[in-house]
Amino acid sequence: MAYHMFIAKPRTTFLLLSLLLLLTATARGQYAGGTVPPNTPINVPNTPTTDTAVLYPQRPAIVLEPGDQLAVHILGVNDFSPIVRIAPDGTASLPYINVVHLGGLSISEAEQLIASDFKNGGFYKDPQVNIIITESINHTISVLGEVKNPMMIPAITQRYLLDVLTATGGLNTTASHSITILRPSEPQPIVVDLGIDPAKSAAANIPVFARDTVIVPRAGSYYVLGATHSQGAYPLQPNAPTTLLHAISQAGGPMFDSESNHIVLIRTEGNERKQVKLNLSRIIKGKAPDPILEAEDVVYIPSSSMRAAIKSGGISIAVAIASLAAYYVIQ
Repeated sequence: MAYHMFIAKPRTTFLLLSLLLLLTATARGQYAGGTVPPNTPINVPNTPTTDTAVLYPQRPAIVLEPGDQLAVHILGVNDFSPIVRIAPDGTASLPYINVVHLGGLSISEAEQLIASDFKNGGFYKDPQVNIIITESINHTISVLGEVKNPMMIPAITQRYLLDVLTATGGLNTTASHSITILRPSEPQPIVVDLGIDPAKSAAANIPVFARDTVIVPRAGSYYVLGATHSQGAYPLQPNAPTTLLHAISQAGGPMFDSESNHIVLIRTEGNERKQVKLNLSRIIKGKAPDPILEAEDVVYIPSSSMRAAIKSGGISIAVAIASLAAYYVIQ
């Protein structure tokens, strides 16, 4: 049998084209969206605050306000311990000296004022006054978000972040470890990363003060779509970053028909949706960074037309093409 160069006859060309068209028709559609410029950032970190002046400020003096309930004591006088509440106009009524204006004063200023009134009225020679706030809706820390019991915690004494979180019952399993603190005296939110290292967690145990709002956000979810074994939504890990490799592994890995070197990471920032092309092979080989995913990120793995056709039953068509080509070649 002689072998010679294969030259397709018109009938053969038509048959081959028909079979190839059938292959293409059975394949799944590919992603055709636009891309962003190559310098678009993939990882946008929630940068923790590092300014020590912000993290460890001097504790502000507690200022008495309407609604505060006070226990007033005089050193050495056992029969004088009235409980008074500051009225909406900032005044409070005390035995002997009647009405005294305490609203807007620090505790030490209020102690000195009351002592002066007792002394000037001739009631006590040199009274040493001590004031304790026993109840207040003003001197509190609000804890919101992914904690067991969101609540307002008294902040009459010095409080610290880990103590405040413990008082709520601790973090939920869906909680992020990146904590945000809103402080009226600070123009920008304070960001504290609790991390998973106990040493770092201890370093994150910063003081918190009255009127601070501690927000524990939800860790969020990411989505894996396309040619993967298990499409769907997956929760971000609260105690460690979730990278692209981890996300694809969680979804069961790429399928046979995947174009894993043309993965698209879709991220929404405000009202703008950005798309970044990623090459899985380069990431695995360490030639490209393994991006850290953020909440609501979408990882799309497109599919190969030829591989999709083979996977969906087109293998027999592919074999037929090969056999047909061989028939005309070997003549």
